[in-house]
Amino acid sequence: MTINLPELGEGVDSVDVVAILVSVGDRIEEEQGLIEVETEKASVEVPSTAAGTITEIHVAVGDVLSENAPIVALDAAKDKADAAPGEIVPEPESAHVPATKAEPPPIVESAPPPPSATPRDGKKSIPAAPTARRFAREVGVDISTVSGTGPGGRISIDDVKAEANRLLTDTDAGPGSAATIELPDLERFGPVHREPMTKIRKLTAENLSRAWVTVPQVTNHEIADITDLEEFRKAFKERVEAAGGKLTMTALLVKIVATALKAHPVLNAAVDMARQEIVFRYSINIGVAVDTDRGLLVPVIRDADGKNLTEISVELDDLAKRARSKKLKPDEMQGGTFSISNLGGIGGTGFSPIVNWPEVAILGVSRGSIQPQWHEGSFRPRLMMPLSLSYDHRLVDGADAARFLARLKDALEQQMLLVLDG
Repeated sequence: MTINLPELGEGVDSVDVVAILVSVGDRIEEEQGLIEVETEKASVEVPSTAAGTITEIHVAVGDVLSENAPIVALDAAKDKADAAPGEIVPEPESAHVPATKAEPPPIVESAPPPPSATPRDGKKSIPAAPTARRFAREVGVDISTVSGTGPGGRISIDDVKAEANRLLTDTDAGPGSAATIELPDLERFGPVHREPMTKIRKLTAENLSRAWVTVPQVTNHEIADITDLEEFRKAFKERVEAAGGKLTMTALLVKIVATALKAHPVLNAAVDMARQEIVFRYSINIGVAVDTDRGLLVPVIRDADGKNLTEISVELDDLAKRARSKKLKPDEMQGGTFSISNLGGIGGTGFSPIVNWPEVAILGVSRGSIQPQWHEGSFRPRLMMPLSLSYDHRLVDGADAARFLARLKDALEQQMLLVLDG
């Protein structure tokens, strides 16, 4: 049987092979990793859908694969033949069904759009894949300006990326730009060595450059007394651990931020400058930055406002573990409406995080420290945590940001607000 590349996830057209994890002749188990691939957002292992012996490897490091591409040939019967004499190898319960798990269902092409899909202004319809149209909207590219390189001029995601990079280069050509300035000869000052950027690092650089150019960003700062909240966390952490999660300060922040966004929907919105509209989003999906050895990944907790603290803690712990072990799926890093970056475990007294466009705000959290604070009639040592809120000033006014931070501060300092508001 042949093991093929499974569904890649929404908006992912291809992956790069970065490592082969098996060799011809290897006996593998179901769910064992076959290859490691890199998407535009993460490195992930592709597991086998069956047990058996590898008879052929169809890919090599550096190959670019699309969905359903063959990865390896697997001899499942050889494992049965190699079983010890007299050993009964059980057949699958559905052995009479000819289909195998390794073969994904055929891709069913969507029907062509009905006549009513023709633009109302009478302009000629632009041939583009739905994923390309969605990606163009996400990165702020007018699809009508993109030159398609596919059959009949059909526009792909790569075509949209090329147009976005062209626009970014044009924008960056102005004063103060670093994107188009040639690097000076650094070897004049001492030995150097060069390493190629990984796909994740290249995309991170492109996205942050685009966000910095596109979004007029401002950062407001606040400091919250989390002394009582830390006692609350310690008191209930074992209960959450029994459910399979970790009650961390980040998990508490996800819950508090999700609750606050319901009262401040403008920070959960997006800006559509092409249509001169504000897009208010009903879903509250919180992206949480995770530091990995391959770069920064941002898995998303969807509908965070509808989940309790234990559910958030369990899901966040699972996402962080899989992000670091290359098990995260691409679609688990899509659809965020607000982001949190917590550097408290590393250090620092404050920083200005960059908005993860098309979101309009991101919360940065720094390390808490014991400071003297006037509390209940006297100066007492209190655990104080710095907060930094960066936001898109086209949509979010300074007063909006200040009110949002004040609400977060109140919730961090008074845990009962979680019960009243969340």
